[in-house]
Amino acid sequence: MPSPYRALFAAPGSKGFSVAGFLGRIPLSMMGIGVVTMISQLTGRYGLAGALSATIALSAAVAGPQVSRLVDQYGQRRVLRPATLISLAAAALLLCAAHYGWPDWVLFAACVGIGCVPSVGAMIRARWAALYRGTPQLHTAYSFESVVDEVCFIFGPIISIGLSTAWFPEAGPLLAACFLAVGVFWLTAQRATEPAPHPRERRGGGTAMRSRGLQVLVATFVATGAIFGAVDVVTVAFADEEGHKAAASVVLAVYAAGSCVAGMVYGLLHFAGAPERRWLLGVCAMAVSMIPLLLVGNLPFLAVALFVAGLSIAPTMITTMSLIEEHVPRAQLTEGMTWVSTGLAAGVALGSSAAGWVIDAAGARAGYGVPAVAGAVAVAVGFLGFRRLKRPAPGRGGSVEQHSERKERHVA
Repeated sequence: MPSPYRALFAAPGSKGFSVAGFLGRIPLSMMGIGVVTMISQLTGRYGLAGALSATIALSAAVAGPQVSRLVDQYGQRRVLRPATLISLAAAALLLCAAHYGWPDWVLFAACVGIGCVPSVGAMIRARWAALYRGTPQLHTAYSFESVVDEVCFIFGPIISIGLSTAWFPEAGPLLAACFLAVGVFWLTAQRATEPAPHPRERRGGGTAMRSRGLQVLVATFVATGAIFGAVDVVTVAFADEEGHKAAASVVLAVYAAGSCVAGMVYGLLHFAGAPERRWLLGVCAMAVSMIPLLLVGNLPFLAVALFVAGLSIAPTMITTMSLIEEHVPRAQLTEGMTWVSTGLAAGVALGSSAAGWVIDAAGARAGYGVPAVAGAVAVAVGFLGFRRLKRPAPGRGGSVEQHSERKERHVA
């Protein structure tokens, strides 16, 4: 590991919460696809499987910010453990209902409960912020976390699908629930690195979404999430049309690998200038990278195009986290980070639905028009809201980029 990343873990407790965060985060990439695989194997009803997966995503989009808001107010340990127990109980209900063929409404009710799962990625980033706020190391820490996110999305679906098909249908979701339990309870046992809670009485109440800058980021990432959701669905359909449906998981892993490589390199660099400009450039790059997908003719070309498209994802996400620190008060940092994830989740649901409709009507190649349109919408929202991003909120967590640049110029 390059020395800037090794230096992150010199802080006491950082290794422990990072490993726990990885275990608690990997279910995010395993549960949805695991439910689809489980239900399709047990019932053969792909429509039901997709609807249940969408229910989990939408439930998490609604519940996630509320859980994180309580975390900011009362602390990670007091909130994450009860929320995780609710999610685990709902997962157990889903597995039993699927195995024994209970009515569909029980399956949907269980998926709503699973959505109470906390945003572990936001919790880990909040711990890094508490350790390195106002230093160049925080930029590196956010880069490392983006790499971890991509590693989860490379291996999580492969593990979940592989277990459910090779062992028994419920194996994928079951392992995801075990990872969640171990990760969250191990993380919350580490009290020394837990960020201090900010009781709402001291801050005057309100939600992080009152920040005009955060509104722009969330709205843009709804469109960005539509890119991700559409690319996933269309890639599977395209591989199926080419007669190699199983290769879709490899092609999508290449997409995540591109983001992983870019995030690792981006964390080693330090930049001058306003972060909002780099953020807008990243959004534009994501949109432009969707255009070559309209020209794909075979799976190898698609894999190359998706690898290149993935190069813009992690840097944009890293800069987004820095902007959240500028535009959200420190007492609402975890909630602010979760709102971006909520926007992404909502966008994934919209993008996958729209892509499915286009595929049914015009075929898989036409389906790549959906992420192209979503990218154009993201760029439009980014440009329209750019001026809001130039006005940081009072009482914010602190600008990582500005501190970083000041120190770099001083060293130079």
